[in-house]
Amino acid sequence: MAAGLPFDDRDGTIWMDGAMVPWRNANLHVLTHGLHYASCVFEGERVYGGTVFKLTEHSERLAFSAETLGFKLPFSVAEIDEATRQVIAANRIADGYVRPVAWRGSEMMGVSAQQNKIHVAIATWVWPSYFSPEARMKGLRMMISDWRRPAPDTAPTKAKAAGLYMICTLSKHKAESAGFDDALMFDWRGQIAEATGANIFFAKDGRLHTPLPDCFLDGITRRSVIGLAKKRGIEVIERAIMPEEMKDFSECFLTGTAAEVTPVGEIGPYRFTPGNICRTLIDDFTALTQAKKAA
Repeated sequence: MAAGLPFDDRDGTIWMDGAMVPWRNANLHVLTHGLHYASCVFEGERVYGGTVFKLTEHSERLAFSAETLGFKLPFSVAEIDEATRQVIAANRIADGYVRPVAWRGSEMMGVSAQQNKIHVAIATWVWPSYFSPEARMKGLRMMISDWRRPAPDTAPTKAKAAGLYMICTLSKHKAESAGFDDALMFDWRGQIAEATGANIFFAKDGRLHTPLPDCFLDGITRRSVIGLAKKRGIEVIERAIMPEEMKDFSECFLTGTAAEVTPVGEIGPYRFTPGNICRTLIDDFTALTQAKKAA
C-alpha cells in the first residue's frame, strides 16, 4: 500500500467479525457506541518478516482491555492470533503495522449499552522502521504537555482504551505545531509518566531509570527493553521520577511499537546526549526483532 493514501480508500482486506472484508467495505454506523462513548479498545503491533513481534501478548492485552471496559471479546486469544496471521498473509505484509480494534456496536445509543454487539476488526499495512539507527541517534525534541495522565481511580489506566488517548492527541498536536517531535506527560501527582504513545527511560551513571507504570501502560516494548538491558548487566530502576531530576540524567530514550527504541535529545529546558546505552539497546532491540524476522 502506498504511503499517504487515506485509510478509508485503500486496496487490500481487513479481518472483521470473523471474515475477510474488502478494505473499503470495512465500515461501521455513525451511531456506533464506541464512537460516541469511547467503548473501544485497540492494540498496535509491529510485523517483522511477516511475523508479529509478541503477538500473543498483544492479543492477551486486547482481551484484558476489553474486560476492563466491561465487555468480552467474541473471539479467544488464539483465534485473534490466527486471524492476525491470516490478515497479514492476505495483504502480503513483510514489514508493517497491525491494528486490532474492538468496540460496542450501534444497537443502543446512550451511556448504557450493555446489550450492544461487540465487534472486532484487524487491519494491517506496510510500515517500515521510522528511522535508521544513525538518524535515531540525533535525538527527538520534546516539550512538556499541559495535560496529565489520570489517576487509576479516575480512568481505566491499565487498559489500552481509545478514550485515554484524547489527551495524547491534544498534546502531540500542540507539540508538533510548536516545532517539536512529541510531548512528555506528567501524571496527576506531577511525576514523570510517559510520552504521548511511548514509555520513557533515562540513564545516569550506567543505570537506567524509568517511571513505575502505575497509571499508564506497562508497554510490551518497554518490558522487552528492560529484559535486554538486564542481559547486558545494566541495572534498571523502576521508580517515581520527579521532573527536576531530568537535569541529572545523561541519556534519554522512548520505547514503543512505533518508536521501537528512539533517543531523546531535548525535553523542555533539559538536554540529553544519546550515547552508549541508547546505541546498545537500539542494536540489541534491532537484533531481537531481526531474529524474529529470520525465524
